[in-house]
Amino acid sequence: MDHAARWPLLSLTTPSLLCRARGSLVKFHVMMPDLTRTEAIAANLESVRRRMAAAALRSGRNPSDVRLVAVSKQHPLEDIEAAMAAGQLDFGENRLEELWPKVEAARARGLDAIRWHMIGVIQSRKTRDAIGPFVLIHSVDRVKIAQRLSRDAIAAGCVMDVLLEINVSGEATKHGFTPDELRSVAGDLLALPGIRIHGLMTMAPFEVEPEATRPVFRALRMLRDELAARFPQGDWRELSMGMTNDFEVAIEEGATIVRIGSAIFGARSE
Repeated sequence: MDHAARWPLLSLTTPSLLCRARGSLVKFHVMMPDLTRTEAIAANLESVRRRMAAAALRSGRNPSDVRLVAVSKQHPLEDIEAAMAAGQLDFGENRLEELWPKVEAARARGLDAIRWHMIGVIQSRKTRDAIGPFVLIHSVDRVKIAQRLSRDAIAAGCVMDVLLEINVSGEATKHGFTPDELRSVAGDLLALPGIRIHGLMTMAPFEVEPEATRPVFRALRMLRDELAARFPQGDWRELSMGMTNDFEVAIEEGATIVRIGSAIFGARSE
């Protein structure tokens, strides 16, 4: 059941054409990591990685084909440093107003190995703020956002790597293209300059029993395979799906990226 055999993992090392960090007017206070906290984060990461590997092996996949993005929303920079000390380099943020100060604070501390992911909703009036040193934007959820990111990336002289967010479950509270909408506009999106599409992202409904999310993840994989057949000029290798409550099911259904926060950093205050 090796769903990803023909999709080599995207090399997310540095942002496309080095879209540069800009000056930030927001101060981000940095504290020294607490040893006990550092040890707890390292232990949590080890546990998550073991569970990821087991899920991959159950589905006949190589564990190295699944990337972990640690969701650091509302967690301080010292937590990110603690995770880095345990080998974690990919970090995801939901809000641009929190992401940019962290980018600047990390740069000031010489934490240049971090690979930043933008995983939250991008408002159309803020697409310019989404152009930066990010390895992947997971949340292109409508044509207008794709067009504005394309425009702003061209103006900045760089290319942004993105995923298209799909509302597979049809929930009114979820963002994203419906599968039918994407089928009708995929060709136009692939032709946009300034952005490179690398696959799809979804958020499953929260379920007490993670197994209940399987149809959502399976539907996203099947949509990806359909689009790859219809639009072979595109790069559809990435499936960003699965969070703390359901990432093992997502991996079994073909996830190449999982976005995990509370299982690593603990609960956050909203």
